[in-house]
Amino acid sequence: MSWLIKSSIGRKVIQSISGLFLILFLLFHMSMNVVLIFSHETYDFLANEILGANWWAIVGTLIIGLGVGVHIIYAIILTLQNWKARGRDRYASKSKTPVAWSSKNMFVLGVFIALFLIVHMYQMWYQMQFKDLFGMEGVRHDGAQLVVDVLSQTWVLIAYVVAFIALWFHLNHGFWSALHSVGWNNDIWMKRLKRLGYFVSTLIVLGFIVVAIAVHFGYSNLLA
Repeated sequence: MSWLIKSSIGRKVIQSISGLFLILFLLFHMSMNVVLIFSHETYDFLANEILGANWWAIVGTLIIGLGVGVHIIYAIILTLQNWKARGRDRYASKSKTPVAWSSKNMFVLGVFIALFLIVHMYQMWYQMQFKDLFGMEGVRHDGAQLVVDVLSQTWVLIAYVVAFIALWFHLNHGFWSALHSVGWNNDIWMKRLKRLGYFVSTLIVLGFIVVAIAVHFGYSNLLA
């Protein structure tokens, strides 16, 4: 199994698997956010009782954190490896097929998303689960209201929408590229996977954006 770490192909496989795992998490996260549009009470129940400072939520958070860490570390390793191997011509190709902008800028998009993630974690997760876990003052148990407070600021909404658009580009290329790396790479499947990647990335990002805009303009909690 050492080839997974030492070989270029193995590193790409690990990077791909961690990326696919994070896509599943994003689907779950987006689905939970949609609850905000319909019921703040249900969202608070999910955030506090199901995903609060309990052992299964903590284990889940650690697993997700590990997935993010592995994805970032291997992204750096593969990018440096690519730069070293190809230099300034790292995107040069004999193929007449143009290279997508997202493909050439996956690392830059990833860095931007990682910076956004740090801010997002501080605004949300740190204020709820982290403070609750360590018994810190100022812990927020009103998760829905916290989201409303954060997204009520126009600059935050704009920053979130920009980050979600960057996420779309990252996911759109990353989804089919990950499946390509794990072996689904024939001509027939590639076309299907690219369409599926477009659909999944659009679904995730559109869900996040719609919820953010709805919360900002006061169109959430429709069941109240």
